Amino acid sequence: MQRLPEYLKRPIIDTDKTRNVRNILKTKCLNTVCENARCPNKNECYTKNTATFLIMGNNCTRNCRYCNITCAKPEPLNLEEPLHIAQAVKDLGLKYAVITSVTRDDLPDGGAEHFANCIKEIRKLSPDTKIEILTPDFKGDKNSLNTIIKAYPTVFNHNIETVREVFKIARPQGNYECSLGVLKYIKENSDILTKSGLMIGLGETFEQIENTLKDLKEAGCDILTIGQYIQPSKNHLEVAKYYTLEEYEDLKELARQTGFEKFQIGPLVRSSYKAADCCN
Repeated sequence: MQRLPEYLKRPIIDTDKTRNVRNILKTKCLNTVCENARCPNKNECYTKNTATFLIMGNNCTRNCRYCNITCAKPEPLNLEEPLHIAQAVKDLGLKYAVITSVTRDDLPDGGAEHFANCIKEIRKLSPDTKIEILTPDFKGDKNSLNTIIKAYPTVFNHNIETVREVFKIARPQGNYECSLGVLKYIKENSDILTKSGLMIGLGETFEQIENTLKDLKEAGCDILTIGQYIQPSKNHLEVAKYYTLEEYEDLKELARQTGFEKFQIGPLVRSSYKAADCCN
C-alpha cells in the first residue's frame, strides 16, 4: 500500500464551533456524510459552521467499492427528518445547505419525494438559504427526476464518480450512461444548475479523465469537482496513484479547456467542498 502524501493529511480540530455543530446534529438525530464517509475536510467545514446532511438512514442498498457507507438493509424512512434538517439549517444559520443521501433502491421513487420534502421544509424556515442536493441516480426514473425539478433546488449534483473504463469496477450496481442521462435530463427540463464530480487515483489515464469531462460537459454539467481517492479501509479498492500538486494544476487547465467555468479541483476536494463558492 502506498504511503499517504503529507498534503493529504489533515489535523484534528476541536473548538467551540466544531462542538456546536456536533451538538446540533446530535440533538436533531441527524447523520452527515462528513462522519459516515470519513471526509478529510470534516473539521474544516465544522469550523465554518456547516456540514453536509445525509438523509434516509446510514445503510445503502448499493455496495460501491470505494465508499465507506455501510451496504445493508435500509431503515424505514423517518418522516420527521425533513423538518429536523430544516431546524438544523436554521440553528446553524446556514446560507448554503447541502443534502445528500444513501442510495435507496428499495423505495419506488428512490427517495426523490424525501429530498423534495427536505427542500420544502428548509424553505419554510430559511427562505433565503440556497440548497444543493447530491442525489443517487434514481435508476434514471423520469418521475423521480421530475419530483426533484418541481422542488427546485439551487444546485442538482449527481456524481459520475469515475471514468467510463473504471466505472463498473468501482460502481458495479451503477451505470455510466445512466448517470450522464440524469444530469442531461435535469438540464434539459429546468434551469437548475447541475454539478458532478469524480475521484482520481483508481487507475484511470489523463486521456480518460479528459473524455469524462467532455461527456459531462455534453450532458450540460455546469459545475465540476475532482479530488483524490483515498482508500477508506483494506476492504475497499486500493489507490493506484496519488496525483501530485502539479498534476492538479494540469487538471484545472483541462477543465478550463473543456469549457468549465466553475470547478473545485484539488487533492482533498470532495463533492460539497466549498460548494457555495461555485454557486455565486
